[in-house]
Amino acid sequence: MAGHSKWSTIKRKKGANDAKRGKIFTKLIREITIAAKTGGGDPEGNPRLRSAITAAKGENMPKDNIDRAIKKGTGDLGGAVYEEIMYEGYGPGGVAVLVETMTDNKNRTVADIRHFFAKSGGNLGEFGCVAWMFDRKGTLTVDKDAASEDELMDAALEAGAEDVVEEEESFQVITSPETFNDVVEYLEKAAVSFTGAELAMIPKNTVEVVEEQAAKSLLRLLESLEDHDDVQKVHANFDISDDLMEQLS
Repeated sequence: MAGHSKWSTIKRKKGANDAKRGKIFTKLIREITIAAKTGGGDPEGNPRLRSAITAAKGENMPKDNIDRAIKKGTGDLGGAVYEEIMYEGYGPGGVAVLVETMTDNKNRTVADIRHFFAKSGGNLGEFGCVAWMFDRKGTLTVDKDAASEDELMDAALEAGAEDVVEEEESFQVITSPETFNDVVEYLEKAAVSFTGAELAMIPKNTVEVVEEQAAKSLLRLLESLEDHDDVQKVHANFDISDDLMEQLS
């Protein structure tokens, strides 16, 4: 969980501005669109769409934007046709990296991602080369001022969650993919507000990056990938000490 927690914390700290909000909306709209395309436009019968809508609401996306994205997916509105592709590779320090993309031009996307890996000293690998190092889990982010740890733990476990992990400024509620939506609904009814909800790839084990240049190159790679318009999510199994993070910042 450390790798996911570290990268999640970094992203939250670097992403709180309007320009990022625009990118976040773009990525969320694509996820809603393809979820509606593959599973239908009714969130009650489409768990992936429900998850995407929950994430969009967590970012305060207007309802009109969500509705338009669903209609694009169901074919009621025109728009670009996106393809889902997962890329896998190794970054600096031997860190495993998964890159979830949605693209209307896979040749452009793979060329850009390969360039990012090569520039950082890493390399893009074959399908399946690192995915086995991760488990897909549901995660909900709850600010510490929204609930006490004991209250959240009781509510989350009652709802069917697997664990609650404490971070610097928040708690992460961890669920299986199958119980994710049930936990979301339970916490909403229990008036526990959360700032993020998503299905993510959680590393089974982490690689500690101790060399400053490797850590700097790794973070630059992850940030470049996150900023790319075709990239939806980036997952990595690294851990960097708080002391080294302080030096890098």
